Amino acid sequence: MSEAAAYSGEGALVLFSGGQDSTTCLAWALARFGWVETLGFHYGQRHAVELERRPVLREAIARLVPGWAERLGDDHLLDVPVLGQISETALTRDVAVHMEANGLPNTFVPGRNLVFLTFAAALAYRRGLRHIVGGMCETDFSGYPDCRDDTIKAMQVALNLGMEKRFVLHTPLMWIDKAETWQLAERLGGRSLVDLIVEETHTCYLGERGKRQDWGYGCGECPACRLRAEGFSRYRAARMVESHAAANT
Repeated sequence: MSEAAAYSGEGALVLFSGGQDSTTCLAWALARFGWVETLGFHYGQRHAVELERRPVLREAIARLVPGWAERLGDDHLLDVPVLGQISETALTRDVAVHMEANGLPNTFVPGRNLVFLTFAAALAYRRGLRHIVGGMCETDFSGYPDCRDDTIKAMQVALNLGMEKRFVLHTPLMWIDKAETWQLAERLGGRSLVDLIVEETHTCYLGERGKRQDWGYGCGECPACRLRAEGFSRYRAARMVESHAAANT
C-alpha cells in the first residue's frame, strides 16, 4: 500500500504561512490525506504580508489537481503577539539582518517553531486531527536549531506525552534542499504549482513585494531570498538539462 493510500482516510493540519515551503507542504498533504486544514500565525512578523497570500493560495491550489478542492478544509489564523514582544530579532524589529556571534542570523526567533507546534497540536486535538505537517528543513536552511530533525522528533514525543495522543509530525522538506523543493512542487502539481509559488507566495524576511524576480517577489538580499533564488536557479538549470536530454533521445 502506498503512503498516499495509507493516509487517505485520515486528516492533517498544515502549518501554512503563505511562503514557498508551506505551500509545497500543503500540496504534499493534499496529495496524501483525505482532509486537510491549515493554520497560520500572526506574531508581529515584519513580513506579515505573507499572511495576505494565504487565502489567495488556498483558493488557487484547490483548483490545481482534481480532488484537492474536496480535501481542503477549514483555515485557522492565530494571534500570538507575545512571541514578537519578547523577540529582539530582525523578523520582529526594523533592524538590519546580520549574523550573530553564535553563528545564527538575527532573524532567528527563539522558540518560534516550538510555540507553533504546541498550538498546532492543541488545535489538532480539538479538531480530531492526528497528523501535523510543517516545512522545517535542516538541509538548506539558515541554521535555526528549531528546524532540526532532532528538535521535531523531541517535540513529537513531548506533545504525545503531554496530550496523551499519538500525533505524527511530518516534515517532507527536512532532507531536501531548495532546488529539490521546487522539483517536489512540480511533481505534486506540475508547472502550474511552480508558477503559483512564484507569483503568489511570499518568503522575503523584509516583506518586499514591489520587485518581481524570476523566482518570485522579494528583496533578493535577505537569507530567505538568497536560499529561494539559488534553489530556483539550480532547479531551472536541472530542468533545462532534462529537456535537452529528452529532445535528443
